[in-house]
Amino acid sequence: MKVHVDMALCESHGQCVFAAPDVFSFDEDEELLYESAPGPGLRAAVEQAARSCPVRAVRLTDGPE
Repeated sequence: MKVHVDMALCESHGQCVFAAPDVFSFDEDEELLYESAPGPGLRAAVEQAARSCPVRAVRLTDGPE
């Protein structure tokens, strides 16, 4: 599983952070940080994060992308 965030779309609403705090966070400058290859046990949370993003900046893929 790979997580991709389109930073050009991201508006830092933080819904992904609430949905999957083990994968997404903000740094001290409120810039989004994320784990691009989280473990399979976090899949449900990452899927929820992608669904929660109001600008659809988060996507999940399977494979080496």
